[in-house]
Amino acid sequence: MNVVFDRLELLAEKIRTCEIIDSYRVFHGRGQVFPGLEFVTVDFFQPVILLTLFSEPPHGWLAELLIGSRVLFDEKKTALLVQRRYIAGAPSEILWGSLPEHCSARRGKLEFSLHLAQQQNSGFFLDMEPGRSWVERNAPGKRILNLFAYTCAFSVVAVAAQAELVVNVDMSSAALNLGRSNHQRNGLEKTRSEFLAENILKSWGRIKKRGPFDLVIIDPPSYQKGSFIAEKDYAKVIRRLLELMPGGGLVLACLNAPELSEGFLMEAFEDNCPAAKFVERLQPHSDFPDVHPGQQLKLLVYRLDA
Repeated sequence: MNVVFDRLELLAEKIRTCEIIDSYRVFHGRGQVFPGLEFVTVDFFQPVILLTLFSEPPHGWLAELLIGSRVLFDEKKTALLVQRRYIAGAPSEILWGSLPEHCSARRGKLEFSLHLAQQQNSGFFLDMEPGRSWVERNAPGKRILNLFAYTCAFSVVAVAAQAELVVNVDMSSAALNLGRSNHQRNGLEKTRSEFLAENILKSWGRIKKRGPFDLVIIDPPSYQKGSFIAEKDYAKVIRRLLELMPGGGLVLACLNAPELSEGFLMEAFEDNCPAAKFVERLQPHSDFPDVHPGQQLKLLVYRLDA
């Protein structure tokens, strides 16, 4: 309990001293670094504190935390939202304060629309920051393919960093609509981004027509019944890289599946695209410590020569 309260105290101090705060993970219990707190994470999407419970907390834990932390925050400026992932449908509840009509994640000058209290996922993944930073550095002047784009955060960052074009592909039209809104919200040039609602594994011909590409981002769900199962489908994507990037380029391969190792992804590249040369694994963000590094988000960079 003490470490969660301590992190909330630090957050309260930030709020008192900073007008604008980038979204960040306040506390990460899921990495098992803090024994007995594996069930909880805390995120801050100004002005909302999102407390996510992955299993039922010990009796009295939440009440004690609320009593201790409530006095730290001005309810007129901050809200506490609790999401219970261990209950079917992951219901959310405001415990104090009020939820703004429009919630957003903030990254420097960029903002990303959220659907807090509406869906299990907020629409913006804080642990992907090392990937976004890498894309930001490598995007200028590039034609980029963003596969499994979801709400297109990679694209917003890339276009803001002066990518020539980003083609976003996802089978969810609703997610892509939110992605298009994210581009508009940040005043980005419409001509630099495209949105294709396609089942990626069945649409290579249409995707290839938008190429060739200099940089490909692969960020699939680890398991989505009926559309993508990483263990058997990731290889199908890797197999297409040469035809998508005939002139060569860079690949950011992402995998958020604790049960699949870095070795699984590296072997998939060796078997299905041996021309791709491993460059590096991006280091996880310090806000997400884990006693099992192999289970953390995998972000592997590969290079294809022309």
